[in-house]
Amino acid sequence: MHILLPPSEKKAADGDGPPLRPASLSFPGLTPVRERVLAALSEVCRRDDAPDVLGLPAGQAEDALARNKAISTAPTLPVARLYTGVLYDNLNLADLEPVAAAEQVIVFSGLWGALRLTDRVPPYRLAMSVSLPPEGRLGALWRPAMRDALRLDDDLIVDMRSGPYASAWKAPRPAVAVRVFRERLAGGAAKRTVVSHMAKATRGQIAHDLLKAGAAPRTPEELLKAVAGLGHSVELNGTNLDVILHD
Repeated sequence: MHILLPPSEKKAADGDGPPLRPASLSFPGLTPVRERVLAALSEVCRRDDAPDVLGLPAGQAEDALARNKAISTAPTLPVARLYTGVLYDNLNLADLEPVAAAEQVIVFSGLWGALRLTDRVPPYRLAMSVSLPPEGRLGALWRPAMRDALRLDDDLIVDMRSGPYASAWKAPRPAVAVRVFRERLAGGAAKRTVVSHMAKATRGQIAHDLLKAGAAPRTPEELLKAVAGLGHSVELNGTNLDVILHD
């Protein structure tokens, strides 16, 4: 089983390791595109309109640009400690067996393409949805390299990525996408609505529970059984695993 995750806008403030070595990162076939994106990001960050190009909120732009400008020299830290925020708080990697998690979790990134939890990178800010001059939309830029670099054998893929990150790589076989709904009774009938913020927490919790339990489902049906057995209300709808939150 491989669990695919998006990154988080929230990141640790500082690293404590040696500077970035792009060639040391997982999925070495992505190195040429990583170098192109790094070069383009460096150029954009020197522009007056950099916050607009990168989609940075006014209150975060100064810090984000400073991080991006320091990428080549800043101390690094493992991906397992880099990303914070709701999903990663609930993933709670500190509570998991590190080797198993490192083998099964892949984090997608607008800057790095895809990373393992043991990869060391500095804090940065670049969303996959950005159109980065002169390269264009990052999702489209990453797609050819990702197709060649990510070979995940025949393991079941549990996809917890958001739309822009899912667009950068599609599995060569059906993957199970995890969706989250809230169910409420209205007029005696159950009605479901898509969950946004709490979806991150739920996906993080399910990923944690699967890894903690040492689950190894090989089919969508086995995944359904495993997640239900861990106490979640779930349904399998085609290639979607729907998690139902009840009030």
